[in-house]
Amino acid sequence: MAIELSGVGRAYGERVVLRDVTLSVPKGATLAVFGANGAGKTTLLRILAGLLRPQAGTVAVQGRIGLLGHEPMLYRDLSVRQNLEFHARLHGVAFARIGELLERTGMTARADEAVRTLSRGMTQRIAVCRALLHEPDVLLLDEPYANLDPAARELVAPLLAGGTRVLVSHDVEEGLAEADLVLGLRGSRGALIDGAAAVRELYA
Repeated sequence: MAIELSGVGRAYGERVVLRDVTLSVPKGATLAVFGANGAGKTTLLRILAGLLRPQAGTVAVQGRIGLLGHEPMLYRDLSVRQNLEFHARLHGVAFARIGELLERTGMTARADEAVRTLSRGMTQRIAVCRALLHEPDVLLLDEPYANLDPAARELVAPLLAGGTRVLVSHDVEEGLAEADLVLGLRGSRGALIDGAAAVRELYA
């Protein structure tokens, strides 16, 4: 298994966000995660990424992890290239990988501009580059197509396809189309569910 959770729990003060979440994700599978705002989706991704410790249970993720979250995790006053070079050094990645990703996301011409000058869609494309720099084995994706116009999405989607993925999405049809497994979060509980109707019940 690429990902295994057993009895995972997390609270913020007295507010329990996740309680006894248990599941396994096979290598190469996509787990789509659905739930209303505040259901614990982002908390779950942060736990899987190792950015947040569960207060109960165990987590095992096999291989390198790439995270594409709500925040782009980029330094706004540095250029696109400087940001990616910084992350490349952290992971011991050759700079040639930066050029490849910039070209594939259509951002080569903006490489020497400060991130703060970019539109939200362009910033999202650079965040995709950052998440993929070290060729992760497991991708954690929180609304990965947010702020992308159709042309940018067409560039980015193939880069995010394949491999083991955990995908958080508010778009039910889109998420189900990409999913091998579906996790529904509601009332701090998580369970594997099946079908669009079951997903929509989470938001009722």
